[in-house]
Amino acid sequence: MSEYNFSQIEKKWQRYWEENQTFKANETNRKPKYYALDMFPYPSGAGLHVGHPLGYIASDIVSRYKRLKGFNVLHPMGFDSFGLPAEQYAIQTGQHPAITTEQNIARYVEQLKNIGFSFDWEREVRTSDPNYYKWTQWIFKQLFNSYYNYTSDKAESIDKLIAEFEANGNATINAACDEDTPAFTAEDWKGMNEQQQAEMLLKYRLTYVAEAVVNWCPALGTVLANDEVVGGVSERGGYPVERKKMRQWMMRITAYAERLLQGLDTIDWPEPVKEMQRNWISKSVGAELDFAIEGDGHIKVFTTRIDTIFGATFVVLAPEHDLVTQITTDAQRSEVEAYVNVAKNRSERERMTDVKTVSGVFTGAYAINPISEERVPIWIADYVLAGYGTGAVMAVPGHDSRDYAFAKHFNLPIKPVVEGGNIEEEAYAAKEGRIINSGFLNGLDVKDAIKAGIAKAEELGVGKGRVQYRMRDAVFSRQRYWGEPVPVYFKDGIPQLLNDEELPLELPKIDAYLPTETGEPPLGRAVDWKHENQYEYELSTMPGWAGSSWYWYRYMDPQNNNEFAAKDKIAYWRNVDLYIGGSEHATGHLLYSRFWNKFMFDLGLVVEEEPFKKLINQGMIQGRSNFVYRINGTNKYVSFGLKDQYETTQLHVDVNIVENDVLDLEAFKKWRPENADAEFILEDGKYNVGVEIEKMSKSKYNVVNPDDLVERMGADTLRMYEMFLGPLEQFKPWNTNGMDGVHKFLKKYWRLFHDNSGNFSVSDEAPTAEELKTLHKTIKKVEEDIERFSFNTSVATFMICANDLTQLKTNKRAILEPLTIILAPYAPHITEEIWQQLGHSESISYANFPEFKEEYLLENTFEYPVSVNGKTRHKLSFATDTPREEIEKAVLADEQVIRFFDGKAPKKVIIVPNKIINVVV
Repeated sequence: MSEYNFSQIEKKWQRYWEENQTFKANETNRKPKYYALDMFPYPSGAGLHVGHPLGYIASDIVSRYKRLKGFNVLHPMGFDSFGLPAEQYAIQTGQHPAITTEQNIARYVEQLKNIGFSFDWEREVRTSDPNYYKWTQWIFKQLFNSYYNYTSDKAESIDKLIAEFEANGNATINAACDEDTPAFTAEDWKGMNEQQQAEMLLKYRLTYVAEAVVNWCPALGTVLANDEVVGGVSERGGYPVERKKMRQWMMRITAYAERLLQGLDTIDWPEPVKEMQRNWISKSVGAELDFAIEGDGHIKVFTTRIDTIFGATFVVLAPEHDLVTQITTDAQRSEVEAYVNVAKNRSERERMTDVKTVSGVFTGAYAINPISEERVPIWIADYVLAGYGTGAVMAVPGHDSRDYAFAKHFNLPIKPVVEGGNIEEEAYAAKEGRIINSGFLNGLDVKDAIKAGIAKAEELGVGKGRVQYRMRDAVFSRQRYWGEPVPVYFKDGIPQLLNDEELPLELPKIDAYLPTETGEPPLGRAVDWKHENQYEYELSTMPGWAGSSWYWYRYMDPQNNNEFAAKDKIAYWRNVDLYIGGSEHATGHLLYSRFWNKFMFDLGLVVEEEPFKKLINQGMIQGRSNFVYRINGTNKYVSFGLKDQYETTQLHVDVNIVENDVLDLEAFKKWRPENADAEFILEDGKYNVGVEIEKMSKSKYNVVNPDDLVERMGADTLRMYEMFLGPLEQFKPWNTNGMDGVHKFLKKYWRLFHDNSGNFSVSDEAPTAEELKTLHKTIKKVEEDIERFSFNTSVATFMICANDLTQLKTNKRAILEPLTIILAPYAPHITEEIWQQLGHSESISYANFPEFKEEYLLENTFEYPVSVNGKTRHKLSFATDTPREEIEKAVLADEQVIRFFDGKAPKKVIIVPNKIINVVV
């Protein structure tokens, strides 16, 4: 084979890898393990565009490199195959989501295999496979049967809690539970009936049913997570979303808040992702206070600044707070109800970030400040969130900017209690200073005043010190069809778990994928779908993050029917060494995964507390959009450089009919029917398009299909070009034209092994010092780059190396064979072919990565500039360890130097080692 026939080569080796299971991982292997994982994709109908493989290529390079370095590598791939898009398509067409999902997965697998990834395809998992979600349901059961013991600081069996209730009630229980959990004795417990006991246990279980304020999207007929709502509408479809109280399954992730915070210090993740999780969890140390309501009841508020209690001049409740309806006076009711109705439809994100809009309503009720005993009005405002803290705040406008803006807007009292600042102009939010206007706290600094304030509140019985987290328990219900069924049925209204042998509870067949006419979720349409033909199953399904919160363990043992993964395999693979995926999952998937992993660790099911040791967030490959310019009122298009001479409309055009920013006119006419009779005003005989960098999307016609590029230039070219675009973590624009340079490099590499007639020709001659220097410089750079995940600079290094070896006319096995091994992670197909031609019978995947030797980079000669009377006349090379005397003799004997002496005798020779030689005559 004389020419580089990439298409033939790549198909050949992809077949070889599949037939020989080249990348099959084996737990009995005695090599050290390395687990490389990509966040597995949701298989959409559109398939992959060139932006999707970026992270996969990076993890594949690392996986192939680690094999060459002697590691036993687990590098799997699977599909997060439950999801709303398949369900929406099912609603529109009536086609079962499983059929759509299967078709989409087949497309993804085909595309991924075409790019030559070293995945162990025998370990593929799909979250929508009943054999997989059986174990998601099983983990749900373990959560239901557990509670969080703060004393032992871990999850424990609910049976232990029941035994404690029977012996002592809950007086000594230090556990995560609902805020409204009452105190009870052992006698009280024994006096409860089965339903009362079950409801009490729900207040402690790690997954439980409760009334919760959720993001309800009527158009989609389901609850949405906070990260699925943008600007008050659904991220998918842009449908209105309202805040609504509904009975939902919840996950008590708040029990793990402190451990989730502390664990961030033990993992190698990007700091921005860690900071996002810290901010999401948001730990606050402060005090909880009771403000008595005039008439009856009390309001609990949490504050980190009890030192400012004497400056609290009003109380603000979240519009969704349970007390709003109860305390609102008749005179204020209509105004309050109208405000609540508007506020509930604003997303929490919008309410938190909108600091300019000031709005609120007075309830007509008053409370008593528990320390100052002053009467303060109770307002509602949407800047207070029901789920944060207690859903109520004591407003101290003198020292909080949002309270200050609120007080100014509604003309409420502003009282300074920390010395410094000018409340006529703004709130003084300093966390240091001397307390004033505050009774027994006067004269104390802030820190001492906080301690004294907490002590006083506890002494008076009106409050206590407390640690608060902003993170709330996670909603675990979705009113959808295409998700994991919850393994629960209801008996007399009490949730009951299915037995293990009844798992998986599979999705039933239904006639349509919409909610029922009475508003039940789609599963309510199932006919005769009842446990033991009499008890109602849970009709909501699990959220999308359920199956993705533990999937890396299933890759360890995907065919196991008896447990989610065998203990010995978990003990071998332990956790993920390298995880690559998008930063958009920071407070969703990545947080929930850490939560489930810690829970499973508590139960002794897994051996590592953190699931992902190192995380890399790949950047986005942006689309390079192209534009044509239609002259208004016509079907005539003017070239980019002439557009300002006309009144035009800029229109996106398919980038696949543009090359080097020149439009293919005939392809444009065929692209859309209305273009068939298009006319063009050209520049120099060409139609030049406009260019802009945007997000890659179908609506902008800037999506580039990797299949087309693989067909045109090969998978190895695509792989190397995606890495060459720039640092992995950065955003970078796509430009297909740039692939040509990488393709030329691969051709140049190929030619190193072939003579001018195209015959394979490799010599066994000993390499020169210059050839060894070029090789080992490349080995050193590539190894360092992969170890620090800097792949773009490696590609440049390979190009330089190929150029240097071409100039040296290198065809030595001792040079080209090691070069082939280090190139293999980047361009696996061409290197496999060359490796075979070099006489090897096994895959290059299990060769040994060549050892870098510093000695070949050391300079052992130096070329001296030789001056005569300070003027450079000649150059001479000497070994770097040549004695001074020998250098001097050689210089004075050299004819090219002597001729500048003009017949005079040299007076002295100045030699600066490895720098200069100067002869003075």
